[in-house]
Amino acid sequence: MDPGLLRDWIEGAVAGLGAVRAEINDLNVFPIPDSDTGSNMLHTMMAAADAVGEVQADADTATVARAMADGAVGKARGNSGIILSQVLVGLADAAEVNSIGGRVSFNQLWVAGLRLGSLAATRAVSQPREGTVLTLLRRAAHNAAEHIEATPADLARAIADGCAEDLDLTTGQLDVLAQAGVVDAGGRGLLVIFDELVKVLTGVSARRRRYQGALAGGGDRIGHQIGETCESDDEMDFEVMYLLEGAAAEQISTLRRDLDGLGDAVVIVGDSADDEAGERFSIHVHTCEPGAAIEAGLALGRVSDIRISCFLLDAHRGQDDDSGHLPKRKRAVVAVVTGDEAAELFEQEGAVVVRADTDGAGELDADALAKAIIEVDSAHVVLMGNGALPAQELVAVAAAARSRERSVVILPGGSMVQSLSAMAVHDPTELADDDAYAMAEAAAATRFGAVVVATETALTFAGTCRPGDHLGLIGDGVLVIDREILGAATGLIDLLLSTGGEMVSVLAGRNLDPGVLEQLEHHVNTNHPGVEFVSYPGGQVGELLQVGVE
Repeated sequence: MDPGLLRDWIEGAVAGLGAVRAEINDLNVFPIPDSDTGSNMLHTMMAAADAVGEVQADADTATVARAMADGAVGKARGNSGIILSQVLVGLADAAEVNSIGGRVSFNQLWVAGLRLGSLAATRAVSQPREGTVLTLLRRAAHNAAEHIEATPADLARAIADGCAEDLDLTTGQLDVLAQAGVVDAGGRGLLVIFDELVKVLTGVSARRRRYQGALAGGGDRIGHQIGETCESDDEMDFEVMYLLEGAAAEQISTLRRDLDGLGDAVVIVGDSADDEAGERFSIHVHTCEPGAAIEAGLALGRVSDIRISCFLLDAHRGQDDDSGHLPKRKRAVVAVVTGDEAAELFEQEGAVVVRADTDGAGELDADALAKAIIEVDSAHVVLMGNGALPAQELVAVAAAARSRERSVVILPGGSMVQSLSAMAVHDPTELADDDAYAMAEAAAATRFGAVVVATETALTFAGTCRPGDHLGLIGDGVLVIDREILGAATGLIDLLLSTGGEMVSVLAGRNLDPGVLEQLEHHVNTNHPGVEFVSYPGGQVGELLQVGVE
């Protein structure tokens, strides 16, 4: 194995973790939701990369691996960083054990290194839990061993793809992850570094989905208010880290027991090599008694590089600029709209409009919609996406916009005609939850469809359509085909009314001939007596009209 591969991999891992640092932070709910796992893993990997940068260019694989491990252990940050450092220590130990004449094969390094790293990381944690990065490390070591005879590229792909599959399972393996609807944050970081290994070997890596939970950005407050004290063992206010030198290895079990009595999330790892003064240990603990945690180490040896973080203070510093004050508005409805006239219609009904057709500025994306919701500055927001973004992106929008001062409720529905039905029952004087429920019921009770013009030949539920045909859609399915707009529109309305209805609402597109609306009203009055017909100009492009039936 070329030691240059390790150098390229560590640099790629730093870049990869930097790119998804915020995503990993958002997933961080265990062992405490302090939103720093991505930052800690990145900091630790940067320390490893800096150490490798100090090694001579002609150094062999074992030397590069050891420098990488020592750099990570010495400057590891957070329990996720310490666990990551043990992966690098495992690789360094494997490089030395399997090296012959300074050379080691790729497969030997990773099969043995992941096994050693997994064992070391598990031993370092006082209370290992399933569904964490420790589980993924154990599974990665198993996958590597099963593919030891494969090519290096296939081995790396097996490790990375297996990690991705196992990462999805973590949500159901740990209660706190299931409650938040997220995967393990440390596991997400581990997947990044495995994907970077594949990329170094092959030039490409798998494109992973964005991992985000429905509760990201919300949830309970972190830590305690000033003056409060811890009331239970699982509520800790401080993260304490330090380096301990001069302690005998047999004393570490005593230190671990003492720290377990002072807090939780205890992680203790030793340097990869001893010196004359004894092994150096990296200590990590969450506690309400930071002084006592440090004194426990001082009783055994020399303590240095002390770092104490206050979860409450970190959370306060990390809040958005708008989170320090109460929202100006109590309640708001945000509607994603296309078309000038439709925008005016929703504004008249009291909604805050976000345009999906941005006139050359590009399509609306999740980040822009989340920013618009935040700018509304309302304590309670009902979001009507109207089909502009997929459902999973709307969940991401709500998660990004939600805060301790702002709740966001997504209204079900995929069209503006459904949202108009919801706005008709909107009552700001009602309780927020009762109002949102009534709006959701109205939207869900509105059947909807649309008429568009075919641009290509295609096989549909209604037969084969050709360019220029008018298509009647219900959802994504084409159920009516007609060469004329009136035939498609009347056919669509008849289908929607086939299961009953009291009112037909039509939202006319920019390119619809106004005379068509008169003919549609006549058709409804003649063929469906007792059914009310209303129409509005919408101005939307793409759909000639939207139809809603209540």
